[in-house]
Amino acid sequence: MSSDREKCGGPYGEVSECGDPAVFEVRRHNRPSLQVCPLHLGPSLLMGSGVLWPPEISLVGRP
Repeated sequence: MSSDREKCGGPYGEVSECGDPAVFEVRRHNRPSLQVCPLHLGPSLLMGSGVLWPPEISLVGRP
């Protein structure tokens, strides 16, 4: 597993205590994309500000 991958930003895109590598990128309107791990994918879609609907999700890594 690569150690240079982005870390999970949590469901709000802020610094979180998660520390897991980001596996998904969730696109947002007029904001940087959220880099999230599988655990925070659902909460980021429900609670992340500016998340596009329908959501645009990209796979950026492997768990």
